[in-house]
Amino acid sequence: MSSDIETLKVYGDMADDYAAITTEATEDKALTTFIGALPKGSHVLDLGCGPGFAAARMAREGLSVDATDATPAMVELADKHPGVNAWTATFDDLTGTNLYDGIWANFSLLHASRGDMPRYLGTLREMLKTGGMFHIGMKTGTGERRDALGRLYTYYTGPELEQLLRDARLTPFSSTTGRDKGLDGEWADWVTIIAHA
Repeated sequence: MSSDIETLKVYGDMADDYAAITTEATEDKALTTFIGALPKGSHVLDLGCGPGFAAARMAREGLSVDATDATPAMVELADKHPGVNAWTATFDDLTGTNLYDGIWANFSLLHASRGDMPRYLGTLREMLKTGGMFHIGMKTGTGERRDALGRLYTYYTGPELEQLLRDARLTPFSSTTGRDKGLDGEWADWVTIIAHA
């Protein structure tokens, strides 16, 4: 996840609150699609896993799950789920080649700065096996700003995000849009995109 100190402090201080509002993550239709498209035993990474609800469902469905988050309090919650191997890591800590059949980056990379995003996507592409699946969820809009809680967000339009994925040698093939209320109590538009390596 992001190494922005203020963002990490918010998540560390509010880990239990965040867990309370994200318990329904296991019912996410995009997560169902992601799991269903991967053979049992596939090795996946939950990038910015938060309290680990999505990672836990992936493990229950027969996937081999690694999970990372930059907030130790979140990793502690995620690591309690059976079958989830969680550890503390920022986006800058990620390395490796051909490690994963799938990467689930659901509303985590939205905390990366605009200047760093191409590099992070390139690293994640290298970590995926050829033909691997990449899921990304982002809030939509323009610019960068901090929310009422102090978290740093970078916003993209759907077409802008799709181009970033193509530039990283990922091929988008499905997208969904929506609007939800976040931890800060504000409503925000979002997009999720699934791409192949």
